[in-house]
Order: sequence, then C-alpha cells, then structure tokens
Amino acid sequence: MPKEWIFYAVLIGINLIGFLLMGIDKKRARQKQWRIKESYLWMVAIFGGAVGSFLGMIFFHHKTKHLSFKIGFPLFAILQIAIYAYVYQILLK
Repeated sequence: MPKEWIFYAVLIGINLIGFLLMGIDKKRARQKQWRIKESYLWMVAIFGGAVGSFLGMIFFHHKTKHLSFKIGFPLFAILQIAIYAYVYQILLK
C-alpha cells in the first residue's frame, strides 16, 4: 500500500472521529445524557483531528459559546493544515 494512502486514511479517520464526536456530544447534550469529556474532544483535536472537530463545531452548533473551543479549534486547524501540507511534501519526495 502506498504511504500516501496511509497518510490520507489516518488524516481522514482522525478528522471524521473529531467531527462525529462533536455531533454525538451535541445529541447527548440535548437529551440530557452522559456527555463526552471536553478533555477527550481536545485530545482528538490536538492529535490531528482539529479540522474535523472545528467543522463539527460549526455544523452541529456545538461548543460555540466556549471561548477556548471557539478560538482553539480554528487555531489548531490552521496549524494542522500547515503540518499536513509539510508532511505531504515529504511523502512525495
């Protein structure tokens, strides 16, 4: 399997997890159920899923009043996009 495929699979996977976790947590919040810890949401974002988590935050309108999420997720997303681009260039050499 080409290493680019692995890169794409990991990238898509972690961001999909971040996106889905925001949706799941929003649904649980509405139903007054057990919630996903904020530390877990941050962990997923920090370890590569910030873009998906940020998109989930916007799509599900979740955690948008929390300043740390409102500022942190977009900043991590921008940083991670730069890192993804750098890693992608290294893989193509």
